[in-house]
Amino acid sequence: MPQPAPTPSPVVSTLPPAAPTASELLDFVRRTAADRDLVDSLPLDPEGRTWVRLDGPGGSEAWLIGWPPGAGTGWHDHAESQGAFATARGALTENALAVRLPASGWKTLELADGLDRSRRLSEGEGRAFGRHHVHEVLNESTDTHAVSVHAYYPPLPLIRRFSRADAVLRLEQVERPEDWQ
Repeated sequence: MPQPAPTPSPVVSTLPPAAPTASELLDFVRRTAADRDLVDSLPLDPEGRTWVRLDGPGGSEAWLIGWPPGAGTGWHDHAESQGAFATARGALTENALAVRLPASGWKTLELADGLDRSRRLSEGEGRAFGRHHVHEVLNESTDTHAVSVHAYYPPLPLIRRFSRADAVLRLEQVERPEDWQ
């Protein structure tokens, strides 16, 4: 009489989770920004930004950030990370450059005309961006705190900070995770 075939052992995957897409990061920040209890739990400071680190999807880095009136990030990029952010309370303005900067080897660049982009993100609105995205984010309100949710993948290896005078962009500082955590 024939023997029954052995039952195969279940296959256990040891692959890391798939990297989240920009769309998945945007979905996460929008859902998280809609969580009133979480947003209301962020301590707000009238003098400076406040933040709390969150668990993002698929190993991403995420932050809940409070913006007092007039606060901003200054010009910066996120190196090799893609990201997304959404406004949970108030409104934020994003000024961005439609240009990919060289990864290294420069201190000052003269920007061509027509590279500036600006958008206002009211409560519930968000946007995703790719690697090497150069922008600044501002709370232009004179009397209202804003709160936002941000997510980056891979987790931020560094942030390059820039100064800008008209068409001249100057690399001022490179920050590493230990500088902001």
